[in-house]
Amino acid sequence: MMIRMKKKDYMSLSKRYRESGRGFLSKEEVSAYIAGRMPATKAAIRAVFEEVAPRIPNRIQTFLDLGAGPGTGLMAASEVFGELSTAVLVESNPYMVEEGKKLVEAHWVAQDLFLFEPKEADCALLGYSYGELESKKRLDLLKKVFYKTKLLVIVEPGTPTGYENILEARDFLLSLSGHMVAPCPHERACPMQGKDWCHFSVRVPRSKEHRALKCGVLGYEDEKFSYVTISKEPAKLASGRIVRHPLKQKGHVILSICAQEGLIEKTVSKKAGDDYRLSRKAGWGQETSLHLPKPHCL
Repeated sequence: MMIRMKKKDYMSLSKRYRESGRGFLSKEEVSAYIAGRMPATKAAIRAVFEEVAPRIPNRIQTFLDLGAGPGTGLMAASEVFGELSTAVLVESNPYMVEEGKKLVEAHWVAQDLFLFEPKEADCALLGYSYGELESKKRLDLLKKVFYKTKLLVIVEPGTPTGYENILEARDFLLSLSGHMVAPCPHERACPMQGKDWCHFSVRVPRSKEHRALKCGVLGYEDEKFSYVTISKEPAKLASGRIVRHPLKQKGHVILSICAQEGLIEKTVSKKAGDDYRLSRKAGWGQETSLHLPKPHCL
């Protein structure tokens, strides 16, 4: 009975997000969100934090989550960064706050994001929340938060609309003298334009309840996401980023790589030896230096 009720609420939730991408969730929809949607968003946010952690000079100790939902971002941050000294979670939906308090320990602020006045933090997160904000106000919010944090992380659904939201935030934060951390290997204009968009994927195991709720057969699902992370201080950028599934053909691999020079399509043949073996193991979203010219030996 509980599964059937959650399934009904999840279908309502899913339909609403497909149509508008926003809206106030009922208590029942929040419960369905936690069971059916939270595992994927947590996995995506964790994948972003794992990419960021080795690139920043300082350890994350204080954390701010804007649009925290039931505490998904804090769960991911704690798994990657370890124990945090302070975590402030801002969420306007009282049902999300109610359920979140059962899941994570933090200082919860039940308030509209536009009314919240942030204090300084090592890391601020907008995880699947930036695109839900009123477009005329959200850049002002970004500016306010950026000046209070060392690292700003924004994660959105891996759709064309989600990417457009990320691109808007990326360009704006770089204009404020922010420094790229990931995923981009440069701070130039994004070369992926038109019908193409930058996004990545993470595989999420499904529990029995998860499969029943989503009418799924497979024991996993692939969550597509777009993201950008900007810091106050320069970070160690990727030398290049694989931005599509590598095409692994007989005797060669074709890689689409975002690099300083732009978007590069590189074919690595079997004759390339170690580079070929590396490219056979390469995956979508990974850093790569395969596009770089070999050093000239005198």
